[in-house]
Amino acid sequence: MAKLDSRLYGLAMITTALTDEELERYARHIVLPEIGGAGQQQLKRARVLVIGAGGLGAPVLEYLAAAGVGTLGIVDDDSVSLSNLQRQVIHGTGAVGMAKTDSAKAAIARINPNVAVELHNLRLTADNAPALVAGYDIVVDGSDNFETRYAVADACAAARRPLVHAAVGRFDGSVTVLKPFETGTDGRPNPSYRDLFPEPPPAGLVPSCAVAGVLGVLTGVVGTLQAMEAIKLIAGIGEPLVGRLLLYDALAARFDTIRYKSS
Repeated sequence: MAKLDSRLYGLAMITTALTDEELERYARHIVLPEIGGAGQQQLKRARVLVIGAGGLGAPVLEYLAAAGVGTLGIVDDDSVSLSNLQRQVIHGTGAVGMAKTDSAKAAIARINPNVAVELHNLRLTADNAPALVAGYDIVVDGSDNFETRYAVADACAAARRPLVHAAVGRFDGSVTVLKPFETGTDGRPNPSYRDLFPEPPPAGLVPSCAVAGVLGVLTGVVGTLQAMEAIKLIAGIGEPLVGRLLLYDALAARFDTIRYKSS
């Protein structure tokens, strides 16, 4: 797989030199043949939009910042509450009452001051999603409701932006990568989010984590998998989860993969 094409995803074709400090900071990446200096420069040039600074967004933001992704956009309209802290590890006790975007930005600055952070203190909707998505190269969705998931998936498909999607239940989670604007090796278009979930479930069928509960560490596992998929897409390594839904059962300590296709 070719590395992220800056012409396709809107990046300026510029040389992103690594400073001496960055060479030391990312040394364990740079010695990996699959990443190297060129891959680290790709990470530095990348612009990633993260939907939600909650349970999934927290590890995504922390690991992408540590990996040296140059610009992270954060979309969230909520503030930190005490009940968030059991799983939303990017926020601390002292951040209770702060906007999640502000709290996450402060944490990212502590992790890696080289990362630029762009805050979007709003709720993503079908109306504002296209403009938000168009400003970034990759989108990582950590939202917790189907309305937002459909809005971001539709916007990413229209703007030709890869989307790393995930969801969690009480003790289980799932991850996939959506690139419906490209074709697979079989010549068929890659599946979209609507191929995976043609319609949202009836209201009340899928309870929120506030009602059903969720094991805090589960969101760390699944969010970290999302960060891994984003890094693979940026650096052009491995096989992203396109057309594959990775399922994680925490209680059984088991991973399963389901393949799905476009309709």
